[in-house]
Parts: sequence; C-alpha cells; structure tokens
Amino acid sequence: MTPPFFAQWESAALVADFLAGWDAATDPLWAESGAESAAEYATWASHLCGMACLKMALAARGEVHRIHELRRAVQARGGYVVDGEAIHGLIYAGAVAFLQERDIPARIVLDEPTEDIPAKLAGGRLFIASVHASIRRPDTEPPQRGGHLILVFGLDEAGRLRFHNPSGDTEETRRDVRMGISTFSRFHAERGILIG
Repeated sequence: MTPPFFAQWESAALVADFLAGWDAATDPLWAESGAESAAEYATWASHLCGMACLKMALAARGEVHRIHELRRAVQARGGYVVDGEAIHGLIYAGAVAFLQERDIPARIVLDEPTEDIPAKLAGGRLFIASVHASIRRPDTEPPQRGGHLILVFGLDEAGRLRFHNPSGDTEETRRDVRMGISTFSRFHAERGILIG
C-alpha cells in the first residue's frame, strides 16, 4: 500500500519556492498545519521533514494528524530541542517514544547498510530514512550523507526503493519516487526509524 503523501510545508506545490528562499510565512495554507501563527509556522517549516514522514506513516494506519500537533507531542518527549534560535532534531528517541506509547512498534536504526532496507520493509513496515536533501537530484554527488528524512515504503517490480520525499520540489521528486539501492546508498546515512 502506498501511504498518503504530505510535504513538510502545507502547500506542496510551493516547495521549490520555499527552498529558493521564499518566506514560509507566506504559505497560504499555513493555518492547516496546526501552528499558532504564521511566524511559528515559518520558524519550524524547514525542520519538519521527520514530522511529515511521521504524519504519512500514521495516515497509512488511518490516523490523521496536523504536523504541528505531532511536532509538539514529539518535542515533549525530547524529539526537538530549542536552544535560543537554534532548533535541534529530529532526535529519533522522541519519535520512537511517541510511537511506542501508541502501541506502534518502532525502533531506531543505526549503522545498518542500505542493502538491508528491503528486508526491513517486509510485512508492510515503513522506514523513515536519513538521506541528504540533494536526493531529489540523483545524478549529483551529495556533499555528505544524511541530514534530511524521507519515508521509504516499498519496492517496485525492478527492485527499486519507493519513497515519499517531504521536500521534493516537483511531483516527480516528492511522491512515490523510485530509486535503485546503489544510487540511494550514496545519499543514505544508514540510520533512521523503523515503524511496524
């Protein structure tokens, strides 16, 4: 089953503009996020790839949540730390605690090779994977691996990984993206959260 797609900004069609520097406070749909103000929305928007993935994973189970409701719940469990103007997170343990409290099996994945992902997805499990954000340009060489989160949910008939990217800047780079494991491994930090 393909999980519903959600971007980390409410207006998925404007992601390319926000990545190019548009003020996220101008997102016409910001209030649908559950943020208390456009300013709060703008402060957090670029930090919510993990919450977009969590929102997609829960929606696949029939649960509908607003992204800032999830962020507040995960933040209360240590998933984000605000230090002055700096936001640190997603800290995986906070998201795992949130899921486990809801009786949803989840565990942190560290230092497990990309080649193991297909086995992880058995039984309908989902994997929030740490990749470099430049994964939306698979023909480029990333400066590092990790730093951005996507939701991996299956394999296609050619054995390619299928995933949703909450910061994809076109329809082709955001929803049900297909990528071979060797290409994916160039971006993948071999860590994340396994759900299910």
